[in-house]
Amino acid sequence: MDLRIFTEPQQGATYDTLLTVAKATEDLGFDAFFRSDHYLRMGNVDGLPGPTDAWITLAGLARETKRIRLGTLMTAGTFRLPGVLAIQVAQVDQMSGGRVELGLGAGWFEEEHKAYGIPFPKEKFARLEEQLEVVTGLWGTAPGKTFDFHGTYYDLADSPALPKPAQQKIPVLVGGHGPSRTPRLAAKYADEFNMPFGSVEDSERQFGRVRAAAEEAGRSGDELTYSNALVVCVGRDDAEVARRAAAIGREVDELKLNGLAGSPAEVVDKIGRYAEIGSSRIYLQVLDLDDLDHLELISAQVQSQLA
Repeated sequence: MDLRIFTEPQQGATYDTLLTVAKATEDLGFDAFFRSDHYLRMGNVDGLPGPTDAWITLAGLARETKRIRLGTLMTAGTFRLPGVLAIQVAQVDQMSGGRVELGLGAGWFEEEHKAYGIPFPKEKFARLEEQLEVVTGLWGTAPGKTFDFHGTYYDLADSPALPKPAQQKIPVLVGGHGPSRTPRLAAKYADEFNMPFGSVEDSERQFGRVRAAAEEAGRSGDELTYSNALVVCVGRDDAEVARRAAAIGREVDELKLNGLAGSPAEVVDKIGRYAEIGSSRIYLQVLDLDDLDHLELISAQVQSQLA
C-alpha cells in the first residue's frame, strides 16, 4: 500500500509551509506529495495568507525535492486551457526529473470562480473529456509531428506539441463518484482511478464500474491503479486523537466513520479493508500542516506496518 500526503492549501498555507511538509513527506518515506487546486477557502477558516497556485507550487517543489512523486487531486479543468496545461505539466515534469502526475477534474466550486473572475461553464464534464484528449494527445504526439484537434470547446491546429515531459508517459488520474460518465472517462484516459472520501462499500462499487468500463473499452481492468483519498487523524491515545480532531474542526466519531482516525492500529486495520477491495494507494488528507509530529507518527506506526 502506497501512502501519499495530500494537502489543501486553500485553507491557509504559504509556499514555505508547503515546502516544509513536502520535505517531511520525502524524509519520512512517504510515496508522494499532492495538493488540491483551489483559490478560495472552504468552511469556517480565514484562509490566510491566501491561496497558492497548484502548478507554481509544484514547480518550486520539483527543484527542492529528489524522490517523491508530485501531483494534483485534482487540477480544475475550468482554470486552464488544455494546451497551456499540457505545457505547464510537461515543464514541471522536466524540472522534477520525471516525477509528476496529473489529476484532472471538471472543476466544481462556483464561488471561487466568482471570487477571481474565472468563467464557470455549464458544460464542465464535456469540456473535461476534450481537455483529457487534448492534453494526452499533445504529450503523445511524436517529436517532429503536429497535433490537431477540432472539438466543440477547443480547437488546435498544427500544434508542435511541445515541450515533451521527461517521463515517457505522465500518469493521469481521473476520479469521482459518478456512476457512468466518470468510469468511462477513467477507462479511456486514466492510469489511476481515485475515489475521493468514499466508504469501503462505495469504493468497491465504483472500482467495479471502472473495471467494467475498462473491459468494455478494450482494456484490462488491472491496467489501472485504484486509490482512495481520505482525511487522516491519528493519535497515540484518545486524547491526542481528540486534540487533532479539534484542531481541524472535526468530531472524532465522524472522522472514524468517514476517514482514517484513531490509534495507529485502528487506522492500519481500516486501510486493510480498502486494500481488500482493490485499493493500492491512499492519499492521506492532512489538514493541519503545522503538525509535523502527526506525519512522523503516521510514518513510524502506520506506514511501517503496511510496508
